[in-house]
Amino acid sequence: MSAHQYDHGHTVAGWVGFGIASVGAGVVGAGVCTVSGPLIAGGVGIGVVSLFVTWALHLSGWGKGPGARPRPEWDWRVRDTAAPGGHADCLGCRLAGRGGSGSRPGRTPRLSMPAQREGEREPAAVLEADSAR
Repeated sequence: MSAHQYDHGHTVAGWVGFGIASVGAGVVGAGVCTVSGPLIAGGVGIGVVSLFVTWALHLSGWGKGPGARPRPEWDWRVRDTAAPGGHADCLGCRLAGRGGSGSRPGRTPRLSMPAQREGEREPAAVLEADSAR
C-alpha cells in the first residue's frame, strides 16, 4: 500500500525540476551572503533553467497534467501517455501548442503522413517490405 492516499504529482519532471531549482536557490543564497551580484544572477539563471527542464520533461511525458491521475499511474516512474496530445487546462501544454481548453485528457495526437509526390514509390516498396509475411 502507498504511503499516501492522494496523487500528489510525484513525477520525474517534478523531482528533477525541484532538484535544479534547489541548487539555484543555494547559489542565490550564497550570493546574498557574500554580496556577490554574479552569484545571485547565476542562481536566478539556474532557476530559469529548472523551469525549462521541467517543462521539457512534462511535454515528453514525465510530468502530469492538472487533476488526479488513475491509481495505477501514481508511481513517479510511470510515463504519461496523454502528454503528446496535450492535457486539458494545462498552461504548459497550451504554451507548447498542444491541447487547449477544448481537448480531453487521454486523447491521442492527430498525426498525418506527408503527401506522396508524383512518381514516388510507396515507403513499404522503398524498404522492400512484404506485407504478406
